[in-house]
Amino acid sequence: QVELAESGGGMVQAGGSLKLSCAASGGTVSRFAMGWFRQGPGKEREFVAGILWSDGETRYSDAVKGRFTISRDAAKNMVHLQMNDLKPEDTGVYSCSVDPRGDRNGLNYLTMWDYHSDYWGQGTQVAVSS
Repeated sequence: QVELAESGGGMVQAGGSLKLSCAASGGTVSRFAMGWFRQGPGKEREFVAGILWSDGETRYSDAVKGRFTISRDAAKNMVHLQMNDLKPEDTGVYSCSVDPRGDRNGLNYLTMWDYHSDYWGQGTQVAVSS
């Protein structure tokens, strides 16, 4: 059973930066595609960024491309999301999730609107003020 735990959320002014982390345990993370999602106030959950653990291939939503960077730390079984130039519309609860298919199909599935997984962290709050 894979367990995920996010950390690093907080409050920041527009233009600032935050770094989120997702610690994975209980599974062979090297076989996973891992992703970050967010849900803003009154909005549906949306894909933010994803990474293929095996080779580091990444995906980003258009809304964060060029501002956010996803990376993995193999030694610590962690995935990070470096968020720069934050905007008020980035406000929301950020959660990490995994797809057990550690290939490009799994990575692409993270980006789909109907993505489903049994593996989610509890989420961490990000608030960006204008």
